[in-house]
Amino acid sequence: MPAYNAGKYINEAVGSILKQSYKNWELIIVNDGSTDDTGALIGDFTDPRIRVYEQENKGQCAAANKAFSYSSGELIKFMDADDIISVDFIREQVARLGASKNVIASASWGRFYDDDLATFKLAKKYIVDDCRPIDWLINALEHKNAMMQCAIWLIPRSILERSGLWDESLNLINDLEFFIRVLLKADEIRLTPNAVLYYRSGLPDSLSALKSRAGAESAFNSTLKGTSYILEQESSPRARKVVADCFQNYVYTFYPYHTDLLLRAQNKIAELGGSNAQFTAGGYTDLLTKIIGWKRTKKIKSWWSELNLR
Repeated sequence: MPAYNAGKYINEAVGSILKQSYKNWELIIVNDGSTDDTGALIGDFTDPRIRVYEQENKGQCAAANKAFSYSSGELIKFMDADDIISVDFIREQVARLGASKNVIASASWGRFYDDDLATFKLAKKYIVDDCRPIDWLINALEHKNAMMQCAIWLIPRSILERSGLWDESLNLINDLEFFIRVLLKADEIRLTPNAVLYYRSGLPDSLSALKSRAGAESAFNSTLKGTSYILEQESSPRARKVVADCFQNYVYTFYPYHTDLLLRAQNKIAELGGSNAQFTAGGYTDLLTKIIGWKRTKKIKSWWSELNLR
């Protein structure tokens, strides 16, 4: 569990692990140079199964890699410091893996908003059976249900040793590249329907993340690398379509910033045969898009956000 300025949420995240019905676990927390009260809070944990390490701020990927280096388990779960998992989550996933050494367990998930678990709603399942990793990835990307959030997965250590760990050159959407690479090293993805991740949503959008050159480059490189792994394994029309859609969604996310990266994404879309991915939004944004188009809508929203930050 990498932790950076996670003081508001880390007690809930660790609490959901302490409540697990499966007891044979260890939790490695790496405090990634936090400047809030994270260090004090994690220093109060007394359970001997929890170990805490400190490092200067190097980013989530570096902290996750350091935590892995201190771990000893044969099954690995990466967790963010604001994750909450259901009480039988680990027990259910361990049972699904059984004695198999080259399979990965997935889970159910849903969102809750404004830190209120009463708003939780389970996400629709488009993948309801165990399947090959390439089929899981293409199906999930096609339905925009490719939740790569790290706590969903329980991964044998041997798979991580073959796939490699987190790419420390990435700082935004880094989980896309990492989990595509990891999943494709397995023989099978096994769904664990009764293991549920409660995904915290509704936090303020970070305009600075969209405007940041480093963030935009990381997101582009993560998409480029991750989708290349898919095409290396299968360069079929269905694979090319979902990869093109990934780049189209990149354009939708970062427009109107970083025009050179947007152009590179558009060139990739053309190389792959085009994309029919639709711009999706809710509420007033959806209404405005229908009237003036998504590009003008995005420009207005970016102008309005910048105005409010002044």
